[in-house]
Amino acid sequence: MKKRVFSGIKPTGDVHIGRYLGAIRHWVSMQDDYDNIFCIVDMHAITVPQDPRVLNAKIREFAGLLLAAGIDPERSIVFMQSHVSAHAELAWILNCFIPMGWMYRMTQFKEKAEKEKEQVSVGLFDYPSLMAADILLYKTDAVPVGEDQKQHVELARDAAQRFNNIYGETFVLPEPLIPDVGARIMGLDDPTKKMSGSEMGAGHSINLLDSPDMIRSKIMKATTDSRRDILFDESRPGIFNLLTIYETITGEERKDIEAKFEGKGYSDFKEALAETVTECLRPLQERYRELTAEPGRIDSILKEGAAKARPIAEKMLAEVKKKVGLG
Repeated sequence: MKKRVFSGIKPTGDVHIGRYLGAIRHWVSMQDDYDNIFCIVDMHAITVPQDPRVLNAKIREFAGLLLAAGIDPERSIVFMQSHVSAHAELAWILNCFIPMGWMYRMTQFKEKAEKEKEQVSVGLFDYPSLMAADILLYKTDAVPVGEDQKQHVELARDAAQRFNNIYGETFVLPEPLIPDVGARIMGLDDPTKKMSGSEMGAGHSINLLDSPDMIRSKIMKATTDSRRDILFDESRPGIFNLLTIYETITGEERKDIEAKFEGKGYSDFKEALAETVTECLRPLQERYRELTAEPGRIDSILKEGAAKARPIAEKMLAEVKKKVGLG
């Protein structure tokens, strides 16, 4: 049997090229090798305030982009988290087994709570428990994540181990699955920070639905340095980040890329990168327009996906409830 992979994507901000190269493109390529479940984790989105109309539209946009990128609902399950109530139920049960100390150690909560202070929600603090439930409900073997999410997978694993120690073998212990190259694309305006869909700066990220002119404008304005040589040098984060994007899209060897642009300036390289990114996104954008031109198609796919995911999740939840004495 194929190993099962669970991937979640939170429908907030914009889907940018960092997310595509670091995660979504890998998800697409893994569909023949793994039993894949892809979840639009909309309940995670409301851990911070959201405009309901915007969130509703973003859920469909994110689902459409996953499908346009190549996620095939005939080979993989694609659904909305809130359509399967077992996620919330298992999260509550896990809350009763996860020590507070584990939650306090979660780096992302600390970073976000520092900004929000007393306004931070209990849901944001409890985010890792819901993420653990997402993963554990499906007997997940591996979870594709970036380095910044690895700690959450480790918490899911610890929670599973704790439950198994008390009640006997129940949950599969998941492993983080981190791609080697392109897993961490940085912001164009500040290459010391990971590219984010929630950043407001116009030149921060390349979004998957950006026009060719917008892509070119953002890349030409991207932060580099005062030098001219185009080399993979991590001490020069601006050009290193742009080269990483080029490398990840083209699949070319670093030495070959450096040789191609030897003696050329940043302007020449940025022009080539803009063309490379535009051509990479062109077929995805065309498929997205086709999907959204047919009213109800995305909703239908999500509904069918939930119908496939629900029996798997409910079977695991029933086993857990029986072991802890509920029902």
